[in-house]
Order: sequence, then structure tokens, then C-alpha cells
Amino acid sequence: MEPCRRAGLGGLLCSLSLLSVVLDIQLDGVLGATHVEIEHHLEMGRKLLAAGQLAEALSHYHSAVEGDSKNYLTYYKRAAVFLAMGKSKSALPDLTRAIELKPDFLAARLQRGNILLKQGNTPEAREDFEAVLQRSPDHEEAQEQLMKAHELEELQEDAHAAYHQGDYSATITVLERVIEISPWDPELRELRAECYIRMGDPQKAIQDLTPTTRLRNDNRAAFLKLSLLHYSLGEHHESLNHIRECLKLDQDDKECFSHYKQVKKLSKQLDSAEELIQKERYQDAIDKYQSAIMTEPNVPYYTNLAKERICYCFVKFKLANEAIDVCSEAHQRDPRNVNVLRDRAEAYILNQDYEKAVEDYQEAREFDGDSNDIREGLERAQKLLKISRKRDYYKILGVGRNANKQEIIKAYRKLAQQWHPDNFQSEAEKKEAEKKFIDIASAKEVLTDPEMRQKFDDGEDPLDPENQQGGGGGGGHPGWPFNFNPFESGGSFHFKFQYN
Repeated sequence: MEPCRRAGLGGLLCSLSLLSVVLDIQLDGVLGATHVEIEHHLEMGRKLLAAGQLAEALSHYHSAVEGDSKNYLTYYKRAAVFLAMGKSKSALPDLTRAIELKPDFLAARLQRGNILLKQGNTPEAREDFEAVLQRSPDHEEAQEQLMKAHELEELQEDAHAAYHQGDYSATITVLERVIEISPWDPELRELRAECYIRMGDPQKAIQDLTPTTRLRNDNRAAFLKLSLLHYSLGEHHESLNHIRECLKLDQDDKECFSHYKQVKKLSKQLDSAEELIQKERYQDAIDKYQSAIMTEPNVPYYTNLAKERICYCFVKFKLANEAIDVCSEAHQRDPRNVNVLRDRAEAYILNQDYEKAVEDYQEAREFDGDSNDIREGLERAQKLLKISRKRDYYKILGVGRNANKQEIIKAYRKLAQQWHPDNFQSEAEKKEAEKKFIDIASAKEVLTDPEMRQKFDDGEDPLDPENQQGGGGGGGHPGWPFNFNPFESGGSFHFKFQYN
């Protein structure tokens, strides 16, 4: 630095010259280090790619591209990682850049052509295959892919022609092969989905539309259509998920927001109603389902569901007539609904109409022969029908199956006073009264004992000698415990009646 210490312009020029030399030395050092690092990243990327650690491999290739933006192989290798990760859209720019850096790089052209063909972009795909064949006329893969590109163009025209003619079945048939060649083309999947919708097969439409949400960067239309389809099928939770995805792309989308409000309101009502049923708040659940019908009166599924669940709630409430009315309406709307048939059968049992209960359970079994609930319900209804043809303790006392103990005792006292044998004079009348009185006493005994009443409700007569352990025996009346009959001693037997 000593020679540069002279003052003036000469000194300034001398200093600048020395600074330039220092910068050149430093820059050479950096470039040398960067080259080593690039080689390291490429080597690590290759090893990680071979090991299947794609995310880590991609990170190294990113670093290599940033270090040397003029190396066509680096772009090509990064494109290979993107393709291995299923990110064909991200691979395309790298392949294009590699071709720009090396126009005669046939592997990159062939790879790009394959991606473009799968995306349904036949003109550009054809250009790439033709470019490969121009330099390598005998390239078999390029020849095969070029033939597919020509076939695809013809099939695309056929599919659109059939669709415009209204021949949706033919359109679907053509699109089967089209989508086989270009599975990443969202437009063709959307066309096939539209055909399925017009043919009344929303489930298959959903299968085609679902991948299109990933094949387009901003496919709000597909999310909205998916939400509407799931909604029409009664899948309100799925509908809500899809419409939320639409709003994530654009929270101000008017169509999506309008549908979102509708789905959210209905879904909340239905979920709330089920929660109320779990809490045994049946009247509140009925009110919620009635609100749901008003919220969505135009989609049959939701009205059918509401009627089915209201029917169930009335049965749990033990309101037999109301349950039968709603269940019958629900059955008319959906004749194959096993739950409705089961619940109406239970309502008929509450109404002591066992024949109709058996009929409903038998019909339900035709639709679902594997259900244990249906099988057990039918067996119980058949037992109750059999018992009712012998003795029905509820009918004897004239009370409903949901009567409480106080109501049962009140009915018993009234009938016991009416049919007490001491109230009758002639021998024939007295014997008839004895029989009635025994039945009344038996009914009271069974229905005021929780264990015996449960057995009777399950289709078993606890006072039937056939159901007693060890079988029947003795000559007493089956309605009296231990075969004791206070009237067997003859018509002259008298006792004081107790009102308890």
C-alpha cells in the first residue's frame, strides 16, 4: 500500500485498482466453493432419490439449480423428482428449461411429451414426439406415443360429438379410452361426470370430479358441484367439507358462500337433533327435525330422514297412535326403510296390535335378513301375538302398555269391585265372575311386578305353567301362584276383599 499513499487522483486510481484485485480473488474463491457444493447437492440428490427419500432429494436439487442455473441436467433431474412425487405440473417448467438449454436433449422432450399427452394437450405432445423422431426416426417409444396422440385427438372429437347429440352412454364409452390415455385431463373427467349426472348416477360423477379439484389450480366450480352432489345424496357433512374448500380458494365467491350457509344451517339442525335423541330429549329432537324439513323441503332424503327419526321419537315417547301415523307416512315415502318398519312394529306393539307388528317385522326381515334386531323383534312380536290369543294382561285391565303402576292398581280396584263373586247370586254368574276375578288378580300381579311385567313385555307369560321351571303340575288355575285357587272349594267360599 506504500506506493499508493501519494495524494491526488493518482492515489485514488491506485486504491481502486487494488480493491478490484481483492474482489476478483474473493469472487474466484466463492465460485470455486459453489461448484463443490453443487456437486455435493447433486450427489446427495441422486442417493436420496434412489433411497426413495423424495422430499430430501428435492431440497438438494433446489440448491443445485440455484447454484448453477445453466446446467440442463440439473433441471432434468429435479423434474424426475417432481414426477416421482406425482407433481407433473411442477416437472413441466424444469423439462422446458432443460430443452431450452439443450434443444437436442431427446430424453427431456420425450418426457415432456408424455406429460402433455396425459394432460390431454395433444398438439404440444405431438410436437415433442415428432421432434424426437426427427433426430431419431427409429425411436420406438416416440413412435408409439405419437400414434396415441393421433388416436386421442380422434377420440376427443368423437366424445364431444356424442355429447352434443345427447348420447351420454356413448360419450362415456368413448371417454373410457380417452381418460386411459390422458388421466390428468380435468376437462374430460368433468365431461364424463356431467354425463353421469344426466344419467342419474351421482356417485360415479363424484368419483370423476374429485380428482379434478387437484388437477386444476383453482377449481371452485368442481368443489361447488361436488358439494351439491353430496348434498343431494344426503351426505351433508361431505357437502360442507367441499364447500369450505371452495371458500378457501375465494372467500367472496357468491355461489359457494350462498350454498355454504344453507348446508351449514341444515347440518347443524340434523346434528343437534341426533344429540337430543342421545340425551333422550325426544320432543326437542322432534322440533329440530321439523325445522330441518322447513330448511330443506326440496331434497327428499332429508324429509325422509326427518320423518324416520320423528317416528322413532314417538315410539320412545310411547305415543303409539302418533308414531303409527308418522311411521306410515315415512314408510310410504321410503317403502324399503327397515328402520321405519321396525319402529312402526314397535308402535303397533304399544297399541297391542300384534298381528300388524308381526307383518311389519316380517317385511323388514325381507329387506334385511341378517339383522339381529329384526329377528329378535319378530320373535317377540310373535310371542306377544300368541299370548294375546290366550290372555293379555293389559287388555284384561283395560290399560295401555305404557301405563304406570298407579294406573294399573286403579284399574284393578275398579274391575275387582265389579267382578267380585259375592256380587252375583246364580251359580252360573258366580262361576263366570270367579274366572274374571282370577284374570283380573293375575293381571294385577304380573303388571305391578317389574320383573314379571318385563317378561310379559318380552313375549313370555310368567304365570303360564309351561314357562315355570320344572314344568306344570297340580290342578290349580294358572293365574294363581303355587297352583292355589281360592274358588276351588266351591261356590260357598267367601272372603273379605282387600283394596291393595
